[in-house]
This record gives sequence, C-alpha cells and structure tokens, in this order.
Amino acid sequence: METDIQTNGEPVFAGDDRVLPFEVDGLDVRGRAVQLGPMIDAILARHAYPEPVARLLAEAIALTVLLGTSLKFQGKLIVQTKGDGPVDLLVADFSTPGNLRAYARFDEDRLAAAQAAGTISPAELLGNGVLAFTIDQGEYMQRYQGIVEMKGETLEAMAETYFRQSEQIPTIVRLAVAELIDRDDEGKPRHSWRAGGIVVQFLPQAPDRMRSPDLPGGDVPEGVEDTAHDEDDSWAEAKALVTTVDPGELTDPEVGAERLLYRLFHERGAKTYPPVPVFDKCSCSRERLGEVLAGFSDEELKDSVEEGVITVQCEFCSTAYRFDPAEIER
Repeated sequence: METDIQTNGEPVFAGDDRVLPFEVDGLDVRGRAVQLGPMIDAILARHAYPEPVARLLAEAIALTVLLGTSLKFQGKLIVQTKGDGPVDLLVADFSTPGNLRAYARFDEDRLAAAQAAGTISPAELLGNGVLAFTIDQGEYMQRYQGIVEMKGETLEAMAETYFRQSEQIPTIVRLAVAELIDRDDEGKPRHSWRAGGIVVQFLPQAPDRMRSPDLPGGDVPEGVEDTAHDEDDSWAEAKALVTTVDPGELTDPEVGAERLLYRLFHERGAKTYPPVPVFDKCSCSRERLGEVLAGFSDEELKDSVEEGVITVQCEFCSTAYRFDPAEIER
C-alpha cells in the first residue's frame, strides 16, 4: 500500500496553493512541487483571458512560485516573457514570502487568427523574443537579471534552457494546467482552473560531483551546451523518473504533491520540508499610484482626467483607483 512521504515522522499533505520543497539524497537532487487551485483560479477568472492565454499564464505562475519560494531573502522574483507573437507579454511577480501577482498582454485579432489556424502552441503564441528572470533584493541592492532567447516548444523547455545556459545547473521542469468543468450544489455548470509543476535540480554535495569549478559565471558560449553532468548516473535516473510524470498527476488533487513525490522517489529516500503557502496578493496601493501621478506633468494630468476624475487601473489585480485632480500632490 502506498505510504505518504513524511517530515519528522509525520505525514505531509501540502494541499493546494502550497509549495512542497524536497530533496533526494540518494540522487543528489533537490526540488519543489506544487498544485495550485483557488489562487490561480482567482487570478485567471479576474481577467477572463481566452483559454490559450490563460494556460500560458498559469504555467508561468506555477514556474514562478516554484522558483520564488526558494529565495532566502526579502525580495522579488519576476519571470517575464517578451516576444513578437500574439501573446507578446507574460509577467509573474513573486514577493517573498509568498505573494504572487500576474498578468498577460495579447493582441485579440492576432490571437483569433492563430486560433482559427490552429497555431496555438506556446512557441507559436509567444513568438521570437526573450525569457527573463529578475531578482530584486530591494532599493539598496543591485538587481540581478538573467535573459535567454525563447528557444523550445514549451515554457518548460525555455526554463530549462535558462538554467542550463545562465545558471549552469542541470534542471528539469514539468508544468501542467487543467481546465475543470463540473456542477455546483444547485446543478449549475461551474468552471475552474488548476495548475501544477515540479522542478528538480542536480545539486550534489560532494565536491568531486559538483559542477566543473573552471566553468565561468554567466552564459555558456553560444552554440555550446553544458553537458558536464549528462552522463552522471544519478542525474540520468532523476531525469528519467521525472519524465514519467503525466500532466494529470500535476493537477489532480487526488494525487497531491506528496503522493507524486512518493511515486517518483520513495526507493531513493525522498525527504520533504514544511510546505510554503502562496497567495494571490497584489502590491499595488492608492498611495503608490498617487506618487506615480505626482510625477506627471500638468498636461499629462489634464489629459488623464475623464468626467472630473483620474482613474488608474492596476494591470495585475484590475483594481480601479479614482483620484480627484486637486488631491495630486505636486
């Protein structure tokens, strides 16, 4: 009978909207797994994105919370795609310890044409461009940004390219999104979104198995791939196990992150850590937006007035803030 992975002898049940960190000493890998339910459904429902756009943004959110919850300091991780496709911008903004906001920008006409033509793979929707990971540790610390070209058919593949080229850490990423339709207590149709993901990285503790010490920081030279660990038996086994994950396992609440980890790694001794909750919470505020308006010129403020007020709507959470022009401090 299947046994759940335990932390300090107690069963771990991460549940929805909680990232479950883990490590597998037998394979020298560490990682995180997550299933997102109410949080991601609220974000996507708020904007009523078309189905292909919602799926892309949901994957970006899952990737961002998996990586953002590993930050060991107060700050932000921003994952962003910018390309020339119908969906020209995805942004997922994670603030420690667990607040997430996100939005997508797309061209309605181009998206409709892509749907009609059936050209709606992630690569086709995003087009040519870049995937950027930005770490912000606050106003007194320099921002770090890693950028790679969006190469690959999926967001998973693009993220793996980033880790291989910019971080030089062998990494495998799996992401999945599910659109659920059922009925409520009154028998009326009900729609909801779920997403899930797992990221596994080869991070050996033994010095002789760590990444080559002579590798320079930054990107691997163009046209050259970092294959230092491709032949490592432990990493090869970990990759083979993770590639068996079915998309449904990442989103099915009956499976759960802990049961998935048990299936994958129980023979190698997986160890989990306390789950990290994540929340749909925007950082916008009336005060901050007022400061932005205060930097406008008189002409810009005049042009922003409609029916006697200035209305500013947050792109992330869609909250509308209304200002009397007279209250803008100059």
